[in-house]
Amino acid sequence: MEWQSGRELPAPLVLYRTDVPGSWVDYNDHMSESSYLLAFGHSADAFFRFIGIDEDYRAAGHSLFTVETHIHNIAQARRGDQLELSLAVLDLDAKRVHILHTMDNCETGETVAAGEQLLVHVDTGIGRSAAMPDWLGRRLEELSKAHAHLERPAFVGRPMGIRRR
Repeated sequence: MEWQSGRELPAPLVLYRTDVPGSWVDYNDHMSESSYLLAFGHSADAFFRFIGIDEDYRAAGHSLFTVETHIHNIAQARRGDQLELSLAVLDLDAKRVHILHTMDNCETGETVAAGEQLLVHVDTGIGRSAAMPDWLGRRLEELSKAHAHLERPAFVGRPMGIRRR
């Protein structure tokens, strides 16, 4: 899928599907921790291409970098399971984008995991954050508006820790 101005935007975006290969399965016979991150990374890469961050954009000296990721394991994925990853833009400003990946089992419809990420736009020539170009900011704002009605899981934005009473 590629960006088309004026087209209704999917809410959420579904840009990546995969089967769980044997190399992603651990000694507990389910998908390993690192494989969840790998799958969310593939989903993010598809998102980047969709919004216009491609090889030419990166060669010109800009990209989005992940600065924080929270993975929420909800159910188990096993070898051969078919997974569909959806993505929602939760928030953004001139330099940052907050996204949520949701991983669902295609056969059962069960949500397997969610990956919440904070991305920062970077000028790779100087190695620092930089404001996004206007066209990219507009695309992300359109997605944010299209995704504003989606339900947000209670864990979004929540810090990690042991809560004591």
